Amino acid sequence: MLQAGLVSVTFRALPPEEIVKLVAKAGLEGIEWGGDVHVPPGDTAIAEHVRAITVDAGLQVAAYGSYFRAGEDDAKVRHAVLHTALLLQAPTIRIWAGRRGSANADASYRQKVVADSRALAEEAAAEGITVSFEFHPNTLTDTLESTLTLLDEVNSNNIYTYWQPPGDIDFPSRLAGLEAVFPRLSNVHVMHHVPGKGRLPLADASDDWLNYLRLVTKSTNKHWAMIEFVPDNSPDVFYDEARTLLSWVGKIQAELNAGD
Repeated sequence: MLQAGLVSVTFRALPPEEIVKLVAKAGLEGIEWGGDVHVPPGDTAIAEHVRAITVDAGLQVAAYGSYFRAGEDDAKVRHAVLHTALLLQAPTIRIWAGRRGSANADASYRQKVVADSRALAEEAAAEGITVSFEFHPNTLTDTLESTLTLLDEVNSNNIYTYWQPPGDIDFPSRLAGLEAVFPRLSNVHVMHHVPGKGRLPLADASDDWLNYLRLVTKSTNKHWAMIEFVPDNSPDVFYDEARTLLSWVGKIQAELNAGD
């Protein structure tokens, strides 16, 4: 099952109320609320308020986009992140696999990341929440190989990974990478970023994204495809981007229905 949403950090400068209005008007279904600005970990009042305005607008909390850094942050931060996700009723917590790229992480550092990730995964499982790694440079999920190794090392059935297209490899390699992480995939951050050119309209990458999302829909699990960042950080451009994403989801659903 594929649902379309927005990552709130796309508009860090906007308050949660404005983001809710944008997403509802655009016709998307949910929001991944970021922990750096919109829903700081441990702020009970804000978490409860953001949960309420999201649901009141007919939207879902797709995830809690925390900035918990496994291997770096202590247990107090970890517990605050989990508590905040509970208040949001987020189905998954996005975390970061440290602050070092895999080439610069020794075995000791890697083990710290593994231990912290496993601890949060176990604590979150008791609350019915999954944990998902951000798929990102300068962390231990900076390459496909390191990501798969990390998932194996954590060895928890409650930890998954996000995915977004790496900017430094070609389309066949990206698609192969998505297929490789597919068994442990949670959500997808949707963007079209070209090194040296910056953020470009999603419509320019329609062929690539349709192939990515067709693969994602082979799963019977729920997956969110969420816009993360738009050209010029513009709310007006966001509406165009949302229409593009919804057109992809609609096309894929029509293909699936035709195959039934």
